[in-house]
Formats: sequence, C-alpha cells, structure tokens
Amino acid sequence: MIERYTRPEMGAVWSERRKLDTWLQVELAVVDALAEQGVVPAQDADAIRDRASFTVEAVKEREKVTDHDVAAFVDVVAESVGEAGRWVHHGLTSSDVLDTALALQLSQAGLILCGGAADYKAALVRRAREHAETLCVGRTHGIQAEPTTFGVKLAGFAFEAHRNLLRLERAVEGVSVGALSGAVGTYSANGPEVEAAVLARLGLGREDVSTQVVPRDRHAALLEAIALAGAGLERFATEIRHLQRTEVREVEEPFRAGAQKGSSAMPHKRNPIVCERITGIARLLRGYAQTGLENVALWHERDISHSSVERVTLPDATILVDYAQHLATRVVEGMVVHADRMRENLEATHGALYSQRALLALVEGGMSRDEAYRVVQENAQRAWESGTHFRELLAEAAPSLDLDEVFDPQAFVRHAPAIVARLDRIS
Repeated sequence: MIERYTRPEMGAVWSERRKLDTWLQVELAVVDALAEQGVVPAQDADAIRDRASFTVEAVKEREKVTDHDVAAFVDVVAESVGEAGRWVHHGLTSSDVLDTALALQLSQAGLILCGGAADYKAALVRRAREHAETLCVGRTHGIQAEPTTFGVKLAGFAFEAHRNLLRLERAVEGVSVGALSGAVGTYSANGPEVEAAVLARLGLGREDVSTQVVPRDRHAALLEAIALAGAGLERFATEIRHLQRTEVREVEEPFRAGAQKGSSAMPHKRNPIVCERITGIARLLRGYAQTGLENVALWHERDISHSSVERVTLPDATILVDYAQHLATRVVEGMVVHADRMRENLEATHGALYSQRALLALVEGGMSRDEAYRVVQENAQRAWESGTHFRELLAEAAPSLDLDEVFDPQAFVRHAPAIVARLDRIS
C-alpha cells in the first residue's frame, strides 16, 4: 500500500523486517520445543537463541540464489549461528513457518483494527447523544419524508459500527491460528506435541486439521469482515456527502479554515474530500473480499496460488480499513452540525412532510383511509407546487382537524431520547 494511506503502526506490522522477525519467532519457538523434548541439544538451542540473526538485505541477496524466500531466510539464520544452525527449521516445511507467522501478523493487525473500530463507534455514540433531540429532515429515496433527529440518524450508524466491530473481532480470532503439521499435515517429522507447545508459546490457536496450510476460509472471512466494515464507513461517508451539498448544508466534514484549500481554482469551495476518500477505499476493500473467496479453493492438500494474492490483499486491506476508520472517526468528532439549517429545510415542502399525521388524524375522525389519502395527497402536492403552506390548505379541506396536533414537530422528537438511549447497550 502506498505511503499516503498507511498509518505508521499498521505499516510497521507489514514491513519486511516485521515479517522476517515473525518467521524467526516461529523458528526459535520450534527449537525451544524440540530442545524440551531432547531432540535438539540444550547447548545448541542456547546458541541458536543467542546468535540467530539476519538482515533484510542478506535475505534478499540469498533469495537471488535460492529463488525461495523461506529457504533464503533459513540459510541466512543458520549461517549466523554456526554449527548449531543445522537445527534451524528442523522438521518444518515452509508453510509451517509462513502460515504461523502470518497468524502472528494478522493478530497484531487485528488489535489495531479492533481498536480503531471501537474508537469510531465511541465517537458516533457521543455525537448521537449530543444530538438526540436535534430535529432534522428524514429522507427516503433522497426525498424529504418526515422529521427525525440527527441523534437517531447517528445512533443507527453507531449500532452498525458495533456490529462491524464484533465481526472484526470474530474474524481476527479466526485467523489467529497456526499449524506446524509438516508436508501434508501428517506430523511425520515433528509430532502434534511440538505444534501444541510452539503455538502455546506464540499465543496462537491451533488448526484442527491442517493440510500443510491453514485453510483459507479463515482469511476470506477476515477480508469479508473488513469489506463490511468498509461498507459501513462508506454508508456514513455517503450520508455526510449528501448533507454537505450546497442546497442542503446541514452537516459539513471538518475543514481547516485559513489553511485547507477546497479547490485550486475556486477559493469558496469546501468539498467533502475525506468522505469521498472513504468511499473510494471501500470499493477496494470489496475487491479484496472477492479475491479472498477465490483463495479458498486450493489444489489437493495445497498449492501456492493464494500466496501472491495474500502478499497484496492482507496487508493492503488491513492498512486501508485502518486508515479509513481513522478518517471516519475524525469526521464524526469534527463535523459541523448546522441545526438552524436543519430546521430551515423542514419548511422546504411547505409543511407537506406532515402528511402522514394529517392522514391518520382524518382516519381517526371517521373518514375512510382512501378518501383521507386523496384529500391529503392533493393538498400536500398543492402546497409543494404553489408555496402555500399545507396547514392553510388543510384548514379549508378538513376544518374539523386539530391542526396544532397535526403540525406539532415535537411529535417526531418525543421518542428520540429513548431510541438514542439504546446505545447504552453497546457503550
């Protein structure tokens, strides 16, 4: 992933140095387990633990000869130890190291992702509570429907964020498993007890049955959870983009006045560029989820068609969703809410958005639903088209109605605090 979208902590997880460090961590844990069993002499195990080292450059140089990254790494580490280096990688196949080390990296990445997801959720919860009674227009199909509150809007996003956090947690747990079962998963070189001891040292779960590789449905589930999290971020970003349009201008993403420039040509512009960036990132994440599904079906016990894909998808997907979560949290915390503009927009239909309350009131007064619907629809459309307030037209068409009751905006706020209070379950 390009540096522009890579936050330092997550970028470090996927650095070449960190990857090789995790390989060494696995190799050393195996040596220790074999030493406990008496397979590796204690003094050789001590020598390996004390001396084992590598440089990224040396491994890359050796790979030019081996054309095999793990073999190159093992050669360099073994040489750094000396005679005892013969025990490095004893009884292992490359996938034992690769998949177990990948589990360590994904576990580290998962901690960052879940932390960011929790921060995003918490920010939404705070702002939802702040605006529990801030009246605004609710829209369906992009058209004004009935009033709601901005807090209720945000509460919906907060619960979605919570679900995405839970999905990420489950998926990270699912990929935090290793396997050291050998060439085709039969433990013909090192027994299951070695695998159990090593994975316990590393803090990883154990694959029930590995076929040399950890099954890729686990990784596909992670990429799907990431894609869903991205879709949730995109839904929020899309809402802000719509609300920031000049004709609406109810909410704006943060803008550094006096420093930030919205356009190179038009100084007045304040564009929702952060939300647009989140939207674009979500498209990439969906693509990574698709490739994750393609990786599940491997030939027989295994092939390496998944390998080249994962070198891109897993780092990129985790890096991107981490970055997008950070952006979304920044938007939630810093967005400017124009409550006065929200109230102005409530009058855009000249009162027609109270049509359901008028319909129900007429029905409750004895009119048939179809007749009431026709009366309300005709006058609501006249209000919208003529600019005459719906209340005036309804007073003529249905003089018996209690218009103060029909056109009471507080009717739409009455239950909002209780709805927003449901956030207590996830905060």
